[in-house]
Amino acid sequence: MARWWRPELGLAVVVLGLGVFVVIGTLDVSAAASQLGIGPRFFPMLVGGSMVLVGLFYVLDVLRGGHGDPEESEDVDVDAPSDWRSVGLVSGIFLAFAVLLNTLGWIIGASLLFFGLSVALGAEHKFRAAGVGVVLGIATYLLFVKGLGVTLPGGPLQGVI
Repeated sequence: MARWWRPELGLAVVVLGLGVFVVIGTLDVSAAASQLGIGPRFFPMLVGGSMVLVGLFYVLDVLRGGHGDPEESEDVDVDAPSDWRSVGLVSGIFLAFAVLLNTLGWIIGASLLFFGLSVALGAEHKFRAAGVGVVLGIATYLLFVKGLGVTLPGGPLQGVI
């Protein structure tokens, strides 16, 4: 058993298992299709089915002798310290988003999320980051609410869009 079991096979089985889990979990979703004819099951089934397909091909590849390429470490500095400040900022931003989502609504909350993440990860142009955050917040709201029929919290902007 130890001869054919490798870490690559473990990852392949995890990808395959997660895909099966997503597909099975999506079978319980029941809702009417939106105006576009795409219901709330479409994208999870697409992602889950893709994960199952990739997982199957990955398992077959590993069983046939395929393996991952070793890391060449060109861009990795093993002596560099961990950037715990960025980890803390990103974690705090996600936590604040989750806590304030119902109060602020999706558009304002997601705009602040995208802006905060871009600044925490090193955006140099704050006004551009803010503009992109607002555009992404509105675009994702419209995509999910108007396009897919998913209900997102409106917050103070409820009924405006």
